Amino acid sequence: MIPAPLFSAQNLVKHFRLKGGLLGSSRGVVRAVDNVSFDLAEGETLGIVGESGCGKSTTARLIVDLISPDAGTITLGGKLLGKHISARELRRQIQMVFQDSYASLNPRLTMEDAIAFGPKVNGMSPQQAARLAHELLERVGLEPRRFAGRYPHELSGGQRQRVNIARALAFSPKIVVLDESVSALDKSVEAQVLNLLADLKAELGLTYVFISHDLNVVRHMSDRVMVMYLGQVAEIGTVEAIYSAPAHPYTAALLSAMPSMDPDRRTMEAPLTGDPPNPINPPAGCRFHTRCKHADTICAAVEPGLFGLPGEGHQVACHIHIPGSNHRNRGVEA
Repeated sequence: MIPAPLFSAQNLVKHFRLKGGLLGSSRGVVRAVDNVSFDLAEGETLGIVGESGCGKSTTARLIVDLISPDAGTITLGGKLLGKHISARELRRQIQMVFQDSYASLNPRLTMEDAIAFGPKVNGMSPQQAARLAHELLERVGLEPRRFAGRYPHELSGGQRQRVNIARALAFSPKIVVLDESVSALDKSVEAQVLNLLADLKAELGLTYVFISHDLNVVRHMSDRVMVMYLGQVAEIGTVEAIYSAPAHPYTAALLSAMPSMDPDRRTMEAPLTGDPPNPINPPAGCRFHTRCKHADTICAAVEPGLFGLPGEGHQVACHIHIPGSNHRNRGVEA
């Protein structure tokens, strides 16, 4: 029997209204997340990739309930958010590490106080919270005697991000959402933080949602990958399936843009041209059809749902793979 997922998001929708019309009326809505569904198994890392504006960060904020969805449900450990589990309890079990390591920390708090703040607010004594902060600093590779009394401006970017990771672990969460958490670091420091994350996952049994624009890093860190385009899921599957046999033309274009040291694999032409359509007024049908070399009549008329492919949980939203779609390239690889 397949075990129940640790976390499940079903049909999540988040639209942001634009103000500025006559007498403060709305000028439309940005469809940041539009009917997104996925599951997380305990102990896995789900990578989320896509161009800027595809909805990755909005999805991350929905996962941790920093913003509320307009529609859809979130379930953690079989408990439905808002019915069987409160937002406060959800946030204790799902923590987030943001991209900007400096803006994430209060400049007036020492590193010890920054890590201890959350536990103290939730009832832990100051002495216990201070001990916990020192333990977590030690765990993320920062000597407490050197770093506990320092302020954010006294640390490097990599050190600050280690503190943010320690702060996220203060509640012993089940899931940690990492939103471009290493993208602002130079490569040597990035490698150290990635190794730290891998070690913490193994030691503590954590589950990660890893959001990044670096496809090589996502490949290294993830068990499964979810590809997003203009607020929707284009493809989801194991790392092996996505990177070796991408089924969606958008996924194939993203992967072909990855830099390679092999001179025989040089990119001679742009794999993808043009900007994504306006999320205020996305195209009908498949949202990628305006940039897709395989686009057919049905692509502009009918929105494809996620269709299961052979392989473990491999799904794609493309008419090429949907039986009975009558796409002219039906069955052709992306």
